[in-house]
Amino acid sequence: MRPLIGISLCLEERGRWHPTREYAYLECSYARALAESGALAVLLPVQNEIASLVDRLDGLLLPGGDDFAPPRAYPPEVHFEVVPPRQLAFDQALLAGALARHLPVLGICYGMQLLALQQGGKLIFDIPSDVPLSGPHLLPESDGGHGSDGRHGLALEPDSRLAALLGDAAGPVNSHHHQGVAEAGRGQRVCARADDGLIEAIESESGAFCIGVQWHPERMPAAHRERLFGGFVAACRTGARGGD
Repeated sequence: MRPLIGISLCLEERGRWHPTREYAYLECSYARALAESGALAVLLPVQNEIASLVDRLDGLLLPGGDDFAPPRAYPPEVHFEVVPPRQLAFDQALLAGALARHLPVLGICYGMQLLALQQGGKLIFDIPSDVPLSGPHLLPESDGGHGSDGRHGLALEPDSRLAALLGDAAGPVNSHHHQGVAEAGRGQRVCARADDGLIEAIESESGAFCIGVQWHPERMPAAHRERLFGGFVAACRTGARGGD
């Protein structure tokens, strides 16, 4: 049986595309990466009955998204595209339900930051402002190719689950963010860092498949993409309803 993996959609309610309409959207590469690894993706717009929804899933993917609101004022040149409150509440409830059911979870960029916050961790709200000696993390992206994104190095903890999954396909990785994780949170450990020491990945200390990565593996070369998504899908399949 192909495991059923939910992907939270981003909410657009600011009228950027139409002044009177709301939209739920997602870059297609997430669902493609899951399909390549043998899973079925189900797209999850903001809705009610979250517990019933989570009960039907075999895993949860929290994709990239908007920014978390900073707790203090920043200079006017620092821009925040803050996640809509309804979207944040929905994602928090989805993640809480998935963790309560011990579902495999993969958090990507915004999803990794949400995972840290959910477990009592802390964020860096603007890397250039808060960590001025850091390297660049908001790097240029390609227009579709997998080999021309801006990249930085990646140092994996050798005894981590993530290192076992990625092996020699680990890095360098793409990078397109200005927020990051400062503290991993309860029950989680740092399992990868960038060249400048900033946290690039976290994972559960319990051995459960609960991994957050700051880069975008869905846009990485095939070897990297297939190892990470393949490991995620394999964990989801192990607990899938009805078995194989």
